[in-house]
Amino acid sequence: MAILDIFKKKKGKKAPVIKKKEEKPAEPRTSTAGVPFGDGTVRDKKKEAPKPKKGGGIIYGIVKEPHISEKGSVLAEKGQYIFKVFPNANKTEIKKAIEGIYRVDVLSVNIIKIPAKKRRLGKISGFKKGYKKAIVKIKEGQKIDIL
Repeated sequence: MAILDIFKKKKGKKAPVIKKKEEKPAEPRTSTAGVPFGDGTVRDKKKEAPKPKKGGGIIYGIVKEPHISEKGSVLAEKGQYIFKVFPNANKTEIKKAIEGIYRVDVLSVNIIKIPAKKRRLGKISGFKKGYKKAIVKIKEGQKIDIL
């Protein structure tokens, strides 16, 4: 069993001691045309990373279309708007998408799942597609132009 002997502890040999290198204290970064960090150091304005846009990039694909109906127009007067969304979308994704597309502050999102309904045309029977819709409440004083 010579293969498994490498896993056995050897008597008499000690593990080698690893010495730690002495660390020098970090010098604060400075720049003549810069903006100070919170800890007193300074960073250069040119090297600053751009801030991402509100709402993200891929999230825009979550919202399909606004759902226009009588009830939707009544709710729009109260600051609530209805949108058809993809079935795998959740509330936080919908909120980010609406804020990114329409540049409004979303207070709450309610989701309703409409089931598929059976339909018939003569002898042929089938189903009307189900969908998911979201009722989005926005901040007072803001509005979304859907029509």
